[in-house]
Amino acid sequence: MSSPAAVAVEDRLFQALAVLRGVVLVNAVAVTIWRRDDFDRPGLVVAAVLVMTLWTGVATWAYAEHRRRTLPLLVADLALAAGLLLLTPAVQADDVTASLPGFWVMGALFAWAIHYRWVGGLVAGALLAGADLVRQDVDWSDYDNAFLLVLGGTVVGFMCGSLERMAAEREVAERAAAVAEERTRLARAVHDGVLQVLALVQRRGGDLGPLAGEQERRLRALIRAQDTVAPVAEGAVDLVAELTALERRAGVTVSTPATPVEMPAATARELAAVAGACLDNVRAHVGDAAPAWVLLQAFPDRVELTVRDDGPGIAAGRLEEAAAEGRLGVAESIQGRIADLGGTAELTTGSLGTEWEFVVPRVT
Repeated sequence: MSSPAAVAVEDRLFQALAVLRGVVLVNAVAVTIWRRDDFDRPGLVVAAVLVMTLWTGVATWAYAEHRRRTLPLLVADLALAAGLLLLTPAVQADDVTASLPGFWVMGALFAWAIHYRWVGGLVAGALLAGADLVRQDVDWSDYDNAFLLVLGGTVVGFMCGSLERMAAEREVAERAAAVAEERTRLARAVHDGVLQVLALVQRRGGDLGPLAGEQERRLRALIRAQDTVAPVAEGAVDLVAELTALERRAGVTVSTPATPVEMPAATARELAAVAGACLDNVRAHVGDAAPAWVLLQAFPDRVELTVRDDGPGIAAGRLEEAAAEGRLGVAESIQGRIADLGGTAELTTGSLGTEWEFVVPRVT
């Protein structure tokens, strides 16, 4: 409870208590004047009212600073309230049951409840209740008042402690969120920079030798593994992790966002299967180690998946001919899967290569 947020909550509560102290002081003075005929020793009553007024000012100033809210201050506050209760029989007639300070004792009760929470409220309520009971012959109404002191102090203390705890937990959560956001920002910056270097290594792999190409693939796999560390929601799958597994194939390069892309498990695995089917076609029709690229872009309402190669392209009418002959690899493994997901598939092919572009709604 020593966190800045918890201290700020306690400060606000003591500010409210300062207002309450002023209200109950005005009430005590007014009631004392109205009951002036009930007192046998008016001089002592006037002195008690002056003490209450003076202490209200001192307490308002003292409790305003957290460093001044020490045990001696709270003990003095509680002792003065209990002392005024015990002083009541000495200043008023025997047949009068009302106490001299009245509701003014609430200041000390709530101060203990705010600072020491439910334990403080319970202790202060019990002591004030005891002082109120021993000053008079107890009846049921007196017992009810004493019980309310104990119960009220405990409940108020519990509520104050809960507010401080929630403020402290919120502060920790906000700090953790800020750290995570900054870590993600830095990770993206490093991620993007490293991937640019790796792309350069890949383009110049022939000049740099086979070792450079192999190291490029290992570094890329390491970065992808780091990107998929963040947890995903229950029942969801990280599409980035599903697509990254395709880089185990020779010649395949996968480019994805730097953070997980959460998708329903069935949708993510179907998209990965679609990409795998496209790469199977590249291997079958272009070559076992032919270069191919898989690109994932994530938007709030959809994902866009592109699979491209630099092969000779697909001859005009070839897909229709294959479908007529009963070879439904493209129609079922690729286009059929995307249609089942409610998405669209667009094919672009020519002498510069073949490119599939898939757009699928992002349902979470």
